[in-house]
Amino acid sequence: MSEILGVGSRVKHPAFGDGVVIGAEVMAYKVCFITYGIKLVGKEYSAWEIIDKVAADEAVSFSEAEKSLIKILKTWSDISEVIPLGDKWKNGLMILKPDDASLKPKEIPIDTFFHKIVMVRDRLRVMEQRINASQLSDEDKVNLQQYITRIYGSLTTFNILFRNKEDQFVGDKGE
Repeated sequence: MSEILGVGSRVKHPAFGDGVVIGAEVMAYKVCFITYGIKLVGKEYSAWEIIDKVAADEAVSFSEAEKSLIKILKTWSDISEVIPLGDKWKNGLMILKPDDASLKPKEIPIDTFFHKIVMVRDRLRVMEQRINASQLSDEDKVNLQQYITRIYGSLTTFNILFRNKEDQFVGDKGE
């Protein structure tokens, strides 16, 4: 007999990959997989790895499970959400031209550059979460958080590339 999983349990399925149990039916779990979305998996299924088990008797609403899933994915996965590039930059090209005429300019597709910027942002967010969850003193956490906020501020130059304002970098206000 398989272990009984509660909502919020993290699993790794051999075919579907990482997922979180978001509900339980009579015969199956409703699992949200990172790549494949929501799938039903029989309660007797035992070929998956249970990464983090939540007791089945803990009552959790769907919205709480969804928030938990989002938090888990943003904190511990290396998967980033799809952030749209501003329409005017699609298929654009960055040209980095050195002052020395004997050197060749470098061309970089803007969407490739944008993807790298989004990856930096996502990794900074993961770093923030890990700092906040660490055993560091509150003073050390605040000091490290201030450095991260300054990094975000330095990256605000790239906000022109984002389609949606809510995806942009935000640094210290008024500094």
